[in-house]
Amino acid sequence: MSAAGSAATQPLRGLEIVECATFVAGPSGCMALGQLGADVIRIDPIGGAADHNRWPLASTGASLYWAALNKGKRSIALNLRDPRGREIALELATRPGPERGLFVDNAVGRSRLTYDELRARRPDMIHLHIQGHADGRPAVDYTVNAEMGIPTITGPEDSAAPVNHVLPAWDLLTGMHATTGLLAALHRRTTSGEGAHMELALADVAAAAVAGMGWLAEAEERGTERQRLGNHLYGSYGSDFACGDGRRVMVVALTEAQWHALQNVTGTTAVFRALQDAIGADLDRESDRYELRETIAAVIRPWFAARPLSQVVKELDAAKVLWSPYRTMPEVVADHRANDSLPVLADVDQPGAGPIISARPPLRWAGAYGTAAPAPLLGADTEEILTGLGLDGTEIAALHDTGVVASART
Repeated sequence: MSAAGSAATQPLRGLEIVECATFVAGPSGCMALGQLGADVIRIDPIGGAADHNRWPLASTGASLYWAALNKGKRSIALNLRDPRGREIALELATRPGPERGLFVDNAVGRSRLTYDELRARRPDMIHLHIQGHADGRPAVDYTVNAEMGIPTITGPEDSAAPVNHVLPAWDLLTGMHATTGLLAALHRRTTSGEGAHMELALADVAAAAVAGMGWLAEAEERGTERQRLGNHLYGSYGSDFACGDGRRVMVVALTEAQWHALQNVTGTTAVFRALQDAIGADLDRESDRYELRETIAAVIRPWFAARPLSQVVKELDAAKVLWSPYRTMPEVVADHRANDSLPVLADVDQPGAGPIISARPPLRWAGAYGTAAPAPLLGADTEEILTGLGLDGTEIAALHDTGVVASART
């Protein structure tokens, strides 16, 4: 990409964010800002934090998880339990300048940098602290998901046990709330000169999201839990079907037009018209399609069973039906390699892991994606960052010798 093209996709170029966060929420939010051009500097503990070797792993043993969430950042490895290490962290986070003084963390314990410490050095400091619960109790995505009642409405209709999902949705959503909060606070500081101390709890994000979809209000109205539906779509029509070759597809008809397209391609218009007349239903209404979901599935199931996936693809696409095939992740990779079907993906040479599939920023500017970048090795930028703080080679060497800092080569 040309320099001009890169600048066009990096509107936050010049902004500096200091991150001291682990796992998904904080790193994903800061990564999103970094992909938009911000210089994100990670303060990493020497030897790595608890998530540094988290699965999945590359064949070299390097964490693909950590690399994926820290793309394009810089890393300084510091011992925050050492007073000099804390001093360096405070100095780094509170450096002067209108595009500096933003700090994100999810740290706990005595070694964490507090807002009072940061504000004492820079009154307009912007600090975002990510928590599990608002009262300080710990939580992770999978415990919060259980608390919100999601696993008891997920899974097969005949399942008695809760079914967890594998995607850390609340973590990722918390990361995006973090980006919104940081940019809002930066805007306020630019216009008023005021700093900000923000706290963002994973459990609050999950509760707000579930309430925001009306699910908690529904539970109170009903007085009972929503039933499990397997792969049916709640409140509308959507279901999975097996094709003649055993492949499965997910078909959805949210709108009247999508419903008519599905009837037309499966040749069932007359059948459903007769059904409506017989029972007084109106299948052009979303609610009626939902109530009769099992009947609808039974009527159109033979159409899918009589055709291999290749034929289903052609006919559903031609009819403009809303659908997708079920694919395994290896199939997603194979399609990407063969057809470049997901242009947001890109290969990067990840230090410690070698070439891996990564991703460009998903937000396109004037039709263009930004560039993909690898994550740094722990402490890869320690010397450069310390030099930027005004330390000379002798001072940096002494910090290495006393175990206050580390670099990728030590």
